[in-house]
Amino acid sequence: MAQELKSSQRLSDTVAHQLEQRILEGALKAGDRLPAEREFALELGVSRPSLREAIQKLASKGLLYSRQGGGTYVADQLNESLTNPWAQMLESHPGLEGDLLEFRALLETQCAEWAASRATPADLQHLDLALQSATSAIASLRADLVAEADRGFHQALAEAAHNAFAAHMMSVVQGLLQKDILFNLGELIGVPVASRMLVDQWTAIVDAVRQQKTAAARQAAATHAGFFRETLHQAQRAQARREVSELRADRRSTSQPMRQVRS
Repeated sequence: MAQELKSSQRLSDTVAHQLEQRILEGALKAGDRLPAEREFALELGVSRPSLREAIQKLASKGLLYSRQGGGTYVADQLNESLTNPWAQMLESHPGLEGDLLEFRALLETQCAEWAASRATPADLQHLDLALQSATSAIASLRADLVAEADRGFHQALAEAAHNAFAAHMMSVVQGLLQKDILFNLGELIGVPVASRMLVDQWTAIVDAVRQQKTAAARQAAATHAGFFRETLHQAQRAQARREVSELRADRRSTSQPMRQVRS
C-alpha cells in the first residue's frame, strides 16, 4: 500500500512537471481552461487521481486555480509578479518609458532572429493567422481591435523563438505598454499611409522568418520597433500641443472682461 502511494505521488509529480512545462512554453496560456478531467487524463495517459493530484500541486504554486461554476484555469501569476510592480514604477516615473521601449526593441529583434532559425510549421501557421488578424483589424479602423491583434502578433513571434523567458517577457512588456500601444495605434490607423506601413512591416517579419533569413528577420523587426517608437513620440508631442491649445482656449474664455451695460 505504501509502495502504491509512493508510485502515485511520483506519477503526479511527473504530470505536474509536464503541465508546468506547457505553461512555461506557452502551450497553456493565462486564462486557458484545462480540458475536462476524463479527456485530459486520457490525453496524458494517466489516471484521474494522479491528474487531480498534479493539478493540486500546481494550484498550490499559484499556477492554476479553480473558478466558481467549474473548471480549472491557468493563472497569470508569472506575468503579474513582474508586471504589477513595474506598472506602478512607470506610473510614478514616466521617464522609464524610454527604457521600456528600448528593451522592447531589443527583445523583439532577438525573438525575430531566433524565430527565423527555430520556427516550426505550426509556428509559421500561427504567425500567418496573427498577421491576418492584424491586417483585418487595421481595416476595421478600431484601435482596440488593432491593439489586441498587434499584441497577438508579437506574442506569436516570441513563441516562435522557442525561448520560454522571451515569450513571457514579451507578454509582460506588451502589458506594460498596453496604454501606449492603444494610443499610438489609435492615431495611426486613421492615416492610410501609416496603416499600410504597419502591414508591410508585419509582413516583412513573417516573410523573413518563413525564409529562415535571420539577419533579415532581425532587421525587419528593428524597423518595426523603430517605427513604433518614433510614431509614439510624434503622437505624444501632438497630444501635448493639443492640450496646451485647449488650456490656452480655456484661459482666454475665462479671462474675457465683462462688457459694461450702459444705462
